[in-house]
Amino acid sequence: MSEKENTPQNEQQPGNTAEHAAPEVMPSMEEMLKQAELNAQEHHDAWLRAKAEGENIRRRAQEDISKAQKFAVERFSNEMLAVMDSLQAGLAVETASVESFKSGMELTLKQLSSVFEKFHINEINPLGEKFDAHKHQAIGMVESDQEANTVVTVMQRGYTLNERVLRPALVMVAKGKD
Repeated sequence: MSEKENTPQNEQQPGNTAEHAAPEVMPSMEEMLKQAELNAQEHHDAWLRAKAEGENIRRRAQEDISKAQKFAVERFSNEMLAVMDSLQAGLAVETASVESFKSGMELTLKQLSSVFEKFHINEINPLGEKFDAHKHQAIGMVESDQEANTVVTVMQRGYTLNERVLRPALVMVAKGKD
């Protein structure tokens, strides 16, 4: 038999008895204070790190917003360069006729319209529609056979960007028949 098997179960090992256990000692006030100060310092350090991280996140977000605002029109600007090139090429022609100028302007307008469409810039041309103060700016009223407050003349077309008015259309509105 091995030694383990020879040891009776009732016999206790030294150091395992209640008699040999060290009595629990209550920590002194100095030790408790020192532990509380360590905990407070750990919490303070964690708070400072969290505060610094929050400041870094805020600063990075402000930088991102600034860059987004600064370069928001970059895609639009790149598209507009083709329109500028067309206008400059048209002006550079020395032996142009009225027909070639008109043709060049039509092609340039087509390019510009394509850019507007790509960027959701839509024309407001309210001829014959009811006057809408949100989309139109009336510059006068005229006698007309049309119903009162109907747009009868568009002096300058307006434009919207993603359904938001960039510029209202300048219009003349029909007076009511007296």
